[in-house]
Amino acid sequence: MEELMENDIETKKLVKKIRKKVWGAIEDYGIIQDGDKVMVCLSGGKDSYTMLDLLLFVQMTGKVKFEIVAVNLDQKQPGFPEHVLPEYLSKKQVPFKILEKNTYKIVTEKIPEGKTMCSLCSRLRRGTLYEYAKEIGANKLALGHHKDDALETFLLNIFFNGKIETMPPIYKTDDGSLKVIRPLILCDESLIEEYAKLAEFPIIPCNLCGSQEQLQRKKVKELIAKWEEEYPNRRDIMFRSLSNIHPTHMLDKDLMDFMAI
Repeated sequence: MEELMENDIETKKLVKKIRKKVWGAIEDYGIIQDGDKVMVCLSGGKDSYTMLDLLLFVQMTGKVKFEIVAVNLDQKQPGFPEHVLPEYLSKKQVPFKILEKNTYKIVTEKIPEGKTMCSLCSRLRRGTLYEYAKEIGANKLALGHHKDDALETFLLNIFFNGKIETMPPIYKTDDGSLKVIRPLILCDESLIEEYAKLAEFPIIPCNLCGSQEQLQRKKVKELIAKWEEEYPNRRDIMFRSLSNIHPTHMLDKDLMDFMAI
């Protein structure tokens, strides 16, 4: 990425913008601090590659002193190119570990054909990653969720789960032993796509669930895109609302003692 920046003004603008977003997440939410050991979860998709690349930049600046360990979970999906990530990470001289667990078999046996696999797949993957983070003494685990993921989750919870909730920039696991962080939480997916193309990351597609066209998340993504087309800037306005909450103007009795008014 540094080589591209030397000769291209537009590339410089793009890189500066996305780096500023990550710094914003670090400064606003304290997601990375001196002395952290961050386990960066690398799937082989554009988001996780971009996250790792930007965290390596932050580490290189020396403004925050922390350790990075990249980890990939090989879920034994048919056709998964096992050589891609080890070759890439070795070339980048990034400490890494490839975990192997046949969650693909578990998911395909448990979930009927045509049903959404993401929920079970995510739980199995997350549990394995949490365990390994504790094993290596990492105090933080980094995931590649971005602004669009947070918005989609927000609307999915409203439309299908009857609650107002989304992806926080940082949270503790249930046992309190690990903090999960999202360095790309302020980054638009379109910005990440541009960055990944310029960097020419060796993208590995997810063949397990990527072809499930009826996923609710995909429908919500299409809905947001339509709103954005009809009413420009809707995405940013909706995202801003997640940081502009007025509990006294909601209906949650646990947040407000209405009987005392």
